[in-house]
Amino acid sequence: MIETVFQSADLPAAERFDTVRDLMSSASAPMDVSSEHAADLLVQQRDLQLDAVRAWTMTIQPMTFHRSEKLIERSDPATFNICLLLDGTMTRAWGAGHAVYHPGELHISDSSQPFELRARSADEAVSCVGAEIPKRLLPSRSERLIGHPLSGRAGVGALLAQFLTRLAEDTGCYRSADGPRLGLIATDLTSALIAHHLDDGHRPPPDTHRRTLVLRIRAFIQHHLADPDLTPRTVAAAHHISLSYLHRLFEGEQFTVAAWIRHQRLEHARRDLADREFLPTPIHAIAARWGFTRPADFTRAFRTTYEITPMDFRRRALQPSR
Repeated sequence: MIETVFQSADLPAAERFDTVRDLMSSASAPMDVSSEHAADLLVQQRDLQLDAVRAWTMTIQPMTFHRSEKLIERSDPATFNICLLLDGTMTRAWGAGHAVYHPGELHISDSSQPFELRARSADEAVSCVGAEIPKRLLPSRSERLIGHPLSGRAGVGALLAQFLTRLAEDTGCYRSADGPRLGLIATDLTSALIAHHLDDGHRPPPDTHRRTLVLRIRAFIQHHLADPDLTPRTVAAAHHISLSYLHRLFEGEQFTVAAWIRHQRLEHARRDLADREFLPTPIHAIAARWGFTRPADFTRAFRTTYEITPMDFRRRALQPSR
């Protein structure tokens, strides 16, 4: 689980709007932005990467977001972004559609569809929380709810709203292994909300079992990274599936099972190497902490992945200037 925080107040007033515009333009789903507060724009945003799901919270001065066909052609991550408005109002226009959102309401955006979103507030502060989820993890007819206001005050909507709000508030108490589990909860609650409004009788789409199983396997791997005997075969056995079926489950993923285990181990080790708390811990002990029993294998894998040795990476990461 990776957390990033951006606060425009940390920048000189004259640089804030240009920085925010550049960040929005370089996002995985880029957008143009404009604001009457461009001279000294205030924006606060926190992102939590929960495996395939990104949870976020944002407080902004009045702004307008625009995602055009041209920007979609440039980059489309194929995600749905579900947003819960906490303060202020939002007005959204897309195609022939138009909607206004008030505090306590949820709405869904599609990264593949153009839209314009205007965020306004009498107190000059608009705040919201949300989650960006790959389309492949949600019901196939989700696009029917794009843009429509959904209640976050009762029923499944309230459960999702409470989860997103607490997730944004309590980031300091989570561990890295919690990421996939929290991502699974966000996906399940969003799927339940969509099914409720589509009146599907809560029937899951045909591939729900596959998606849920993949997320459960990812959570299992995260929890057992320190076990040097963790292999695709042991993962398959723990979930009572064949090894060949496990490999088929990951055919559409970015990594194979073995590659994802190695990638997660390296990422956790890299994080520890950059943490001053672990400075007294030898590199080989950090490697062993994440399942690498042979220091030479760890060094080789680290250098191949990051094009730097673990020792040089630690030295650079812990330089006082950084």
